[in-house]
Amino acid sequence: MNRFREQGDRAVLLITHYTRILRYVRPDFVHVFVDGRMVEEGGPELAEQLEAEGYDKYVGAGV
Repeated sequence: MNRFREQGDRAVLLITHYTRILRYVRPDFVHVFVDGRMVEEGGPELAEQLEAEGYDKYVGAGV
């Protein structure tokens, strides 16, 4: 995925609940969705925060 993206004018949409994959694929943007609604957005630091703290604070956030 990294090599594909580095070729320019290309993008990758990666949907995952496992932030460990982001050790290999560095995101430009991170979005958290709950019940089909975006409840948080940020950069790579948000993925690191999710790995450290989990998703508990987002439970019920999409209501």
